[in-house]
Parts: sequence; C-alpha cells; structure tokens
Amino acid sequence: MGLSLPRSLVAAALLLAASAPAGPAVAAEKLNLVEHATTDAVADVGAKGDSAGDLLTFANEIYDEADKTKVGSDNGFCIRTVPAKAWECYFAVTLAKGQLTVGGPFYDGADSTLAVTGGTGEYRAARGDMLLHSRDKEGSAYDFRFDLSD
Repeated sequence: MGLSLPRSLVAAALLLAASAPAGPAVAAEKLNLVEHATTDAVADVGAKGDSAGDLLTFANEIYDEADKTKVGSDNGFCIRTVPAKAWECYFAVTLAKGQLTVGGPFYDGADSTLAVTGGTGEYRAARGDMLLHSRDKEGSAYDFRFDLSD
C-alpha cells in the first residue's frame, strides 16, 4: 500500500525542487595556459611500433599564458586509436583554484578540441572546451586554450 499525498503538496514539492539552485555556477571564462611536455612516455603495447592500443602517459608542468610562471600541473593518459594520426586522451589540469578535467582527441600534426568534462574547487561546475595546439614540431610545449562556461 502506498502513501497518498495531497496533489497541492506534491506540486509544491516539485516547484521547490525545480527552483533550487543546481550548485555553484562557473562564470564564462577564457583561460590560456602552456604545458611543458617533459615527461611524456609511450608504452608500446601489442604490435611492435606505432599501433592502436599504445599508451601515452604524462604528468607535466603548466605555465601561464606568457609561459613565464608555473601555475600548476597536468596528469593523464592517451590511447593510440589511429597509428600516425590520433590518440584519445583523458587528463586533469590542476591549478590553484581547482582541477579541470578534459577528454578527447589529440592529433599528430594538427590542433584538436577536447571537451571539458568537469572539475573541482572553483571549476566544479565547469563545462566547455579546450583547444590543444602544439607550439613546436617536436611536441615539447602545447597551448591549452580553455573556453569555459557554466
């Protein structure tokens, strides 16, 4: 047997739930950072040489837009999906205000856009995207251009 509640009480509860804030919002923000790719390591998994399933791991320092001041770090991994062309990556960028998590493609020789999937601290409600751009042919540094929204 179920408990029967008056319709007005149910309607009031639904209205209250719908009007409650979903959590802290993140104001729209653009954030430009530079990663120094000094720890990137590829594990050759499966077929010898560059092949699907290879694993790229990293934990690098992150600098401000001017590439002068260290402002944080990143930590993550990528799985090779298309040899000589693409990886699929997941990582977190840790800054003073919290972490931003991202996931998406990393292309050999081309820019890519990854999804901002969330975060912690002041970034806990973050959504948006991150443009990933190589600063040189060697892959020693990358621009991380975040376009965040709430």
